[in-house]
Amino acid sequence: MRTTTIKEITDPILFKTQLLLWAQQFREIVWLDSNEYPQEYSSYDAILAVDAFTAIQTDSDNAFDDLKQYQSQTKDWLFGYLAYDLKNDTEQLQSNNYDGLQFPELFFFQPKKVFLLKENQLQILYLGMCDDEIESDWNEIQYIKRVNKKMMNSISIQQRISKSEYLFKVNKMLEHIHRGDIYEANFCMEFFAEAVAIDPYEVYQRLNAISEPPFAGFFKNNKHYLMSASPERYLRKEGNKMLSQPIKGTAKRHENALEDAEIKAALAENPKERSENIMIVDLVRNDLAHTARKGSVQVAELCGVYTFKQVHQMISTITSEVEDTISPIEVLKTTFPMGSMTGAPKIAAMKIIEELEETKRGVYSGALGYFTPDGDFDFNVVIRSILYNATTNYVSFSVGSAITAAAIPEQEYDECLLKAKAMREVLETTYN
Repeated sequence: MRTTTIKEITDPILFKTQLLLWAQQFREIVWLDSNEYPQEYSSYDAILAVDAFTAIQTDSDNAFDDLKQYQSQTKDWLFGYLAYDLKNDTEQLQSNNYDGLQFPELFFFQPKKVFLLKENQLQILYLGMCDDEIESDWNEIQYIKRVNKKMMNSISIQQRISKSEYLFKVNKMLEHIHRGDIYEANFCMEFFAEAVAIDPYEVYQRLNAISEPPFAGFFKNNKHYLMSASPERYLRKEGNKMLSQPIKGTAKRHENALEDAEIKAALAENPKERSENIMIVDLVRNDLAHTARKGSVQVAELCGVYTFKQVHQMISTITSEVEDTISPIEVLKTTFPMGSMTGAPKIAAMKIIEELEETKRGVYSGALGYFTPDGDFDFNVVIRSILYNATTNYVSFSVGSAITAAAIPEQEYDECLLKAKAMREVLETTYN
């Protein structure tokens, strides 16, 4: 049982900074922030969960079954991630590429302390074992200040795949497309640095400030950190309704308002970007159909264009309804990994991705989010994100783009560099 306390917040933006700073003392943290981005589908503006009471951590073998058992037994708030390589649990696939990060493939925890912020109202939910700490924690949060802020030196970022190798690999993928093996695949490459020490809290704050996306997240599991500036939702469950919002289609913003509006309009009409998006919409519809009530899969919005601080993005919204008998884990299992990060047909695309990429994706292109006690959930897509192993001092981020028959390899490479810009800027800039 949880004890619930309600607090009124006079300055939510300042309070969010204080709350995440206060959270850094705990071994386990999940922080999710909408950055006040206007959304039709949202339960909270920000969520914090800290301090595991129970947890599940496993590799891909029977991972979804283990998660189903854990979720059905706890019937409580659960926070964590699904790594991309859980594909190996649902299909006859493997992940043999280099893994410098060494994150578990699945991690969820039942937090002792949960904070739910909506506009000026904060819900505090503590397990009974620690509910006597609510007021003392509240006082700490209100008056916390950063002390001994670490200096971070500029980090030299290396690229796992060179430009010439990237162009060669994209052309190999195009050969698969022209042969009819696949229609589309998301091809990714890693940027990394070894033997470096970073301040994850500071890195997250800087990354989030650059983009202010609607699905930002900060994750900590002891020495494993994820700092995410994701603009993309993977999947949301509210009651019997499922909702997925894949992104395919990107255009760089312009400082001039008139030119920026023209770029946005051009993206909306771009036949290549629209075809990429529509292919993934069809894939998501097919995935949702595995658990949907007959006739309930609908495209609520096709190829809508949304504006973020750095880019315009083409986003579609697909919904379905499920029966009460369907486990929330079953919906995740039959739709994971998300279509926007795989391709079509999905299994064939994932096999080719494994052959051509050189890094195990791990948490990148997986999902970070939470379950409610009622079995509802909301997960982002882990993109535009920095991952860090503080034990091995390895920092990494990856970017990718959708390859279709219309792809021009040099342009796909430039799109990857555009997507890498914010992460690179955060890590390569010296600051106090």
